[in-house]
Amino acid sequence: MMSGTIENGHGRRHAAWVGGATGFLGSHVVKALEARGHEVVPVSRSGGGGHARAVDVLDPDAVRASAEGCDWAFLCTGKVTRGHDESEELYRLHVLGTKRALDGLRRAGVKRVVVASTSGTLAVGTDKQRIADEGCRAPLEVIASWPYYRTKLYAEREALAASAPDFEVVVVNPSLLLGPGDVRESSTGDVRRFLEGVIPAVPAGGIAFVDVRDAAEGMVLAAERGRAGERYILNAQNLTLAAFFQRLERISGVKAPLFKLPESRPLALGIGHLFTRAVRAIGGEPPVSEASIEMGQYFWYCDASKAERELGFRPRDPGETLRDTVDDLVARKVVFPKRGLGAAKLRAIGL
Repeated sequence: MMSGTIENGHGRRHAAWVGGATGFLGSHVVKALEARGHEVVPVSRSGGGGHARAVDVLDPDAVRASAEGCDWAFLCTGKVTRGHDESEELYRLHVLGTKRALDGLRRAGVKRVVVASTSGTLAVGTDKQRIADEGCRAPLEVIASWPYYRTKLYAEREALAASAPDFEVVVVNPSLLLGPGDVRESSTGDVRRFLEGVIPAVPAGGIAFVDVRDAAEGMVLAAERGRAGERYILNAQNLTLAAFFQRLERISGVKAPLFKLPESRPLALGIGHLFTRAVRAIGGEPPVSEASIEMGQYFWYCDASKAERELGFRPRDPGETLRDTVDDLVARKVVFPKRGLGAAKLRAIGL
């Protein structure tokens, strides 16, 4: 059985349990921990083809058994979706999953847990001048209709309420995760659709994003330096969606959509609804959902100053993140951009 902390000749290292270890963020957290010499116990619901133990976070006894001997834990579990019709499943996975996993981890003797949430529990609104930080109130009037963000907020509250002197919990709130390795397309789907040239129009809102590798580093920094009971936003850049698509155009050579949706959300949603009906009328399925159009009309800007100040969080240049995201999608043959641009040519184009 592992001990919680171990001397390995290079200083103190920890035994760390990682839930959701085969997901986009969780897999990079595992890499970040291993790079520091920590002992890692990776778990996921399916087991990930032998790369992780099969453990359901809804089963606190299974969590406890898998985490015995660990003194750190990272909870990167959940499901990313923009749909409006999965409320029950998302509540079960996010809220009950967080509560039961924390119960199992506490009973296993884990001393510190870092829980991955999302900046969307704080940073979404209609004001393009607003840049949210950890002191902002939750925009319930906006996220109440989006099950993903609503249940992530409730899960955050469960996590922070569980924090105690002998069981410290820290929450991190990464913005949209981009970068290489999103094999399940949990976050990079919009970049794929852009490269395929199927996005019909540019929404009027703004986006915030961070490299998944930097978010993983931020998770580990939160374990090392974060204050118990606190939240830390992890973000690299805020951009209007028009500017975001222009940067992707310069990197890939794929033209950004020419049509721009109006700033009026009701009007934009009406256009999206008509587009959806027209595509389905001819037997097709729209490449962009009405929920995505709705979200694209809001501003998701946020500020990572607290994480930079208290954790030493330092995100890489956003241009590197976008290039690596495009390169990875092309190299894995997820997408075949128009003009036949390959990964080497994409790297040569730059910003």
